[in-house]
Amino acid sequence: MKLLIHGRNLEVTPALREYTESKLKRAIHHFEEMVKEADVHLSVAKNPRLPQQTAEVTVFANGTIIRAQERSENLYASIDLVANKLCRQLRRFKERQSDHHHSPGHSASLTPSTDAIIDESSIDGSLLEGKEVKLPNPGIRKKYFPMLPMSIDQARHQLDLIDHDFYLFREEESNDLQVIYKRNHGGYGLIQAKG
Repeated sequence: MKLLIHGRNLEVTPALREYTESKLKRAIHHFEEMVKEADVHLSVAKNPRLPQQTAEVTVFANGTIIRAQERSENLYASIDLVANKLCRQLRRFKERQSDHHHSPGHSASLTPSTDAIIDESSIDGSLLEGKEVKLPNPGIRKKYFPMLPMSIDQARHQLDLIDHDFYLFREEESNDLQVIYKRNHGGYGLIQAKG
């Protein structure tokens, strides 16, 4: 497994790197056949009145992104918490795949690999030519990712795996962009364009 560890507002010491690696390898041990890469971000809040130390892990498992994040006053405690959370999410992901693939009358389809999704031949010309470099407004972070059409159930499953409050996806029947989100009082909500 490829493991990348980054630090924000802190130096990743050899001891911290070794501790993080050992905890994550132990958490991922039973799922090594699925997990090919893990990206870890360790950070310390700059505000001295808010002693938050965060451990965030993004795992790429069979073409699916699984994300876990934990905060505490101690970075080592945050690493322990995020490793436990990641282990639970991977177990849940594996159980769902197992249940899904063994349901009667169902033939399982394989999740395409990243290489299969990315088609470099579809880009004609330069993406930078004629464009001016412009920084986004402070506080706005942009993310780009392929949006393969999926069902609402698949989107809900992705939302559970990435540990966010919402998930933007392309609905497979209408091909429209939709947002599924976790409601404060339990359950899920769906935002669709009217039209």
